[in-house]
Parts: sequence; C-alpha cells; structure tokens
Amino acid sequence: MASTRRTFLKGAGMVMAAGAIGERAAAADAPKGGTGGDMPRGLTTCTLLGSDGAVTLGVRTKNGILDVRAAAKARKVAAPLTPEDLIRGKDAAGLKTLVADAESGKEKKYLVKEAEARFGPCLTAPEKIIMLGFNYKKHIAEVHVPTPTSPVFFNKFNNALLGHGGTLRLPTRVARKFDYEVELVVVMGKTASNVEPADALSHVYGYATGNDFSARDLQFKTSQFLLGKTSDGFAPLGPWLVSADLVGDPQALHLECRVNGEVRQSSNTSDMLFSCAEIVSYASKHFTLQPGDIFFTGTPEGVILGKPEAQQVWLKAGDKISTEVEKLGELRFDLADGASA
Repeated sequence: MASTRRTFLKGAGMVMAAGAIGERAAAADAPKGGTGGDMPRGLTTCTLLGSDGAVTLGVRTKNGILDVRAAAKARKVAAPLTPEDLIRGKDAAGLKTLVADAESGKEKKYLVKEAEARFGPCLTAPEKIIMLGFNYKKHIAEVHVPTPTSPVFFNKFNNALLGHGGTLRLPTRVARKFDYEVELVVVMGKTASNVEPADALSHVYGYATGNDFSARDLQFKTSQFLLGKTSDGFAPLGPWLVSADLVGDPQALHLECRVNGEVRQSSNTSDMLFSCAEIVSYASKHFTLQPGDIFFTGTPEGVILGKPEAQQVWLKAGDKISTEVEKLGELRFDLADGASA
C-alpha cells in the first residue's frame, strides 16, 4: 500500500486548513433527526502518551505533532485536551490559534516528531464501541454463513482499546486461537436518533484504522461473541483520527492487514454489505448515538478463521501486526504472551 501511504501523507496527514476548525453551521441547516455541536474540520489528530502516563490530544501538522496540552498550558489558551472534547467543538478557537502557530513554525518546542511519539488509541473514552459481524461479501463467503438481512451488531468495551505501537498481551491462559481483522472505524460527531441513510454521514466526525482482534475459541464457546472479543487490547485503534472532509467517500477505501510483513487481507470498503451510512442509520433507529461513539464496520476476507482447518495457523506471541486503511494511516502492534505478565 505504498501509494496509500503517499496519499495519506499528502492529504489527510497534513493540516493545512486550520481555518476550518470550529466552523459553525446555522441551526436551520442542522441535519434532520440529529443534534450536536460544531464538528471541527480539516484535522488529523491522535492521542499522545507522556512519560508520566498523562494523555493529551495531538494534532498532526507539517512540522510535527502538536502537543496541545503543553502548548495550551504555556500559552494560557483554552483548548480541547482530549479527542472527545475536540469532537464536541470545545474551545475550538483556542485550538485554531495553536495549530496555526504550529503550522507557521512558531511553536517548535511543543512539537513531537512522529518517529518519537508514543501513541494511545486515537479515542480514549467512547460511550459505545459498536462492532459489525459479517459485513463484507467475500468474508461471508469464506466463513460459510448466511448473508445477513440486517447489520449484525455486538460490542467491545474501553478496556479493549490499544494504541499504535502498543503490545497486545494474549490471554493464553484461556484461549489459543487468535485472529486479526482489519476494519474501517467510523467516529460519530453529532447526536443521532432516527436518521435516514441520506443524512447519516453528516453526523459522522471522521474515520480511523482499527483491528477487531479476536480469540476464536472464546468467540464460539457460546452463541454470543462477546467473550472472544473483549479482552484487554482487543481493539487497536489509530494512530490517526481523520476528519470526514479529508477522507471523502468511505465506500472507496483500500484496506490491508499484514502479519510479520506478509499480506493476509487486501480488499476495499466497496465490498461492504451494509454501507457506513446504512450502519449509522440502522443503529440510530434502535438507540441514540452520541459524539465519540464508534463503529468497527466489519472485516474483509483473508482471516485465519476463513481458511481450511488444516491451514489455520493462529497468531502467537512475537507476531507483528500491521493494519492499514487508505487515507487513515498504518496501525502497528506487537503480540506478547499475557500469561507471563
């Protein structure tokens, strides 16, 4: 996906439109069926982990990643310090000032080189982590299940979130059939209730790269998927959260997963059974969606589970996983044995 990386670096990666932060739409233009504040645009953000364990919002600029907390404190400027504050439009004017200065090169001491950054998950406290099963046509075929007639939802919890460059400690005391799943993640930006597909994407803040990591033996231990999906670190997310205006059509994105450098999954979101707009609309008709809620939108073909049993070589400690979605960047994490932790 070299061309994908170049596209990302040239497009979504660079924040050249700082003036787009905090743009406000008139109330009369608010999308039908939803409410919410002002969604910033033109931004690629992340979560930075400090040496003391503190978490702060980072904004990707042409000069490096802006440490918003450090810059805001030094400049005595009110700015959003978490991704959730950003999505809700909190202190947008202050962030606009800090980003503009970072782009101009005035605030170099508050910039972190990407190669030296320690990343957390690009969202840290979503109210809902909603997962989709069997949402790619070729994946449905490889695992030999009936084609769903409506989105198949299950969920994860915040303990499953893991940042780029992190280590996922496998729960080897209780499971052994570990599997990868590259996924496009949709991040809500406005409250949404009973919205129609035509309006659904106007409630979306942006998109991220995710991996629905799974323990297949636990997943199918009962009729419910939850146990095999919710272990600590089973939802790697990031490194970047890219605002929707920088992404464009979410149904035309290449996505790929590699294990120790070997391509295992390579597909396109055009193969989704239910589009992002249909997913958001369907969910909103059953429960209210809030800013910061996220959808993992399903995985394409190529998972270990889809191989003949004799060819199923499950993931193990020491494996290196790379997950990538076009325009959203590469998410890397390593596997370790949790039994020895």
